[in-house]
Amino acid sequence: MAEILTTPEELRAALDTGAYPDGGPVRILDVRWRLDRPDGRPEYLAGHIPGAVYVDLDHELAEHGDDPGAGRHPLPPVAALQESARRWGIRTGDTVVVYDDLKNLSSARAWWLLRFAGVEDVRILDGSLRGWTGAGFELETGEAAAPETGDVVLAYGALPHLDLADVPAFAESHVLLDARAGDRYRGEVEPVDPRAGHVPGAVSAPTTENVDAAGRFLSPEALRERFTALGATADAPVGVYCGSGVTASHEAVALTLAGYEARVFPGSWSQWSNHPELPVAVGAEPR
Repeated sequence: MAEILTTPEELRAALDTGAYPDGGPVRILDVRWRLDRPDGRPEYLAGHIPGAVYVDLDHELAEHGDDPGAGRHPLPPVAALQESARRWGIRTGDTVVVYDDLKNLSSARAWWLLRFAGVEDVRILDGSLRGWTGAGFELETGEAAAPETGDVVLAYGALPHLDLADVPAFAESHVLLDARAGDRYRGEVEPVDPRAGHVPGAVSAPTTENVDAAGRFLSPEALRERFTALGATADAPVGVYCGSGVTASHEAVALTLAGYEARVFPGSWSQWSNHPELPVAVGAEPR
């Protein structure tokens, strides 16, 4: 398996030489997005890692249709994602590095989606943009020069995942983690989706607890200890969802680092809660 994380120093060296020693030519994606400010382009223009291409999570890493039952960030058609990836300059054999400015909570969506689509070497800049600038490395402003069109060929299915129909039985027989904040899991607040609470059987596991104060992922040993305490076992897959499939990808990174097989439910709570026939649990307990 390819490396999952890269340090600022490793990325700087790869930019200097043009490629990673254990990978290919470097393509950097800036995936700045947050729920209260989804358009990260102004921040990108104000300063980004040299050569990074801005990726619009809402419109390039998701499809927006008229069906609330599909969730807020349904997966884009693979043909559309391939068109976007080629526009970003991704070629077969490249090492793709993704980052944001929010502890990689949004860039992890690009990591998971590209891996799911068959890109073998996708790495997350550990510590995100803060780690880069904290190491003393420069930023560039404005639009990066448009890259040469890539040739990558994508196909979904390279990683296991959960569709809506899979979730009830999975929650009965396996560990299903809810990566949202605890108050949303308990149903105390629900700022976005139509119903408050969680999938019956799911265990609360806020993904913000997978990183340290600087936004770096905890060690594999610490992550394994955390997920073991939540009921995960080494010989069984672990499911994960969040609000709309974005931060669930972040928890999937942590699970993978810890040695588990992560299965993301891309539709997440935004899809589940839009199906009134499906049950909802509230409170601190799974059921």
